[in-house]
Amino acid sequence: MIRSLWTSASGMEAQKLNMDVIANNLANVNTGGFKKSRPDFVDLLYQTMRAPGAATTSGGQIPTGIQVGMGTKPVSVQKIFSQGDYVQTKNSLDIAIEGKGFFKILSNGEELYMRAGAFKMDNEGYIVTSEGDRLQPEFSIPAETVTFTIDSGGLMEAMGADATTPLATGQLTIYSFVNEAGLHSVGGNKFRPTTSSGSAVESNPGVDGMGSVVQGYLEMSNVDVVEEMVNMIAGQRAYEVSSKSIRAADEMLQMANNIKR
Repeated sequence: MIRSLWTSASGMEAQKLNMDVIANNLANVNTGGFKKSRPDFVDLLYQTMRAPGAATTSGGQIPTGIQVGMGTKPVSVQKIFSQGDYVQTKNSLDIAIEGKGFFKILSNGEELYMRAGAFKMDNEGYIVTSEGDRLQPEFSIPAETVTFTIDSGGLMEAMGADATTPLATGQLTIYSFVNEAGLHSVGGNKFRPTTSSGSAVESNPGVDGMGSVVQGYLEMSNVDVVEEMVNMIAGQRAYEVSSKSIRAADEMLQMANNIKR
């Protein structure tokens, strides 16, 4: 009877984590470039009272056996890097990646990667994030620039008033990973490579299976509110039935304790 108490408690702990993940997804439904997370669970050890396939005293074989599970536990919270919706902003410094790839930025001397493309310009003309981290490779837009363009292949051009000769040109490169789910989220829409993700592979947009870049657009969060609401209801009910299992086990223990009365 005590086993069922701990088994149900593990279910409640698992659903609590599930709800934390869902809450984070919903909180970032309007966060540009945000990628939703999904928790994965596995069942715990089993107490084997009779092993399947064991021989019986009559020379037969037990077909199924008796195994009682001990509950569940979380094993991972995985980022889902599916494409988010695009929104047109008509801002020349807003860039979206259509397909595979990440932008590289330099943050406190560390190279980090992100999908969010809401870039700004600092006082030196460099393209930076909202937190001041410079886009890599660095590109400075001259003060005399009238129009700034980026084509789908990542070619950046700053044009002056004559609109004939570029004041400055540069090549935007994007990066991919063998295992995107292995990236380490550090907050601020930024990811750090790990041994699980593999090293970053640099390429021009639209080359070798990489996505192309689109100027004047932003990639929004890939969170589906309806899906998350359904997951929330399912998680809430699972938490509820686990708590009822604890209550039922407690009542059965109470009955056993009252037999002597």
